Amino acid sequence: MRIAKPLLLVTTPIGVAGAIYEAYRQAGGLVILMVALMSLIAVAFGSLVFTIRREAAEEKAKQALTANASEQS
Repeated sequence: MRIAKPLLLVTTPIGVAGAIYEAYRQAGGLVILMVALMSLIAVAFGSLVFTIRREAAEEKAKQALTANASEQS
């Protein structure tokens, strides 16, 4: 996994860029729809990650506040 993760992080965007280029060569204007769909999926995934991180931070702050209050009592 040490080598696989960086390798995937590098080769995936290169592969996607190559696929977009080939799609433009094959289908022309339809590549706009493919890029729009990939952008929509990326925004949805990004908002999911942002929501999970925000909720985790809120939960951690709530636990720290509860622990701090119990120490003072």
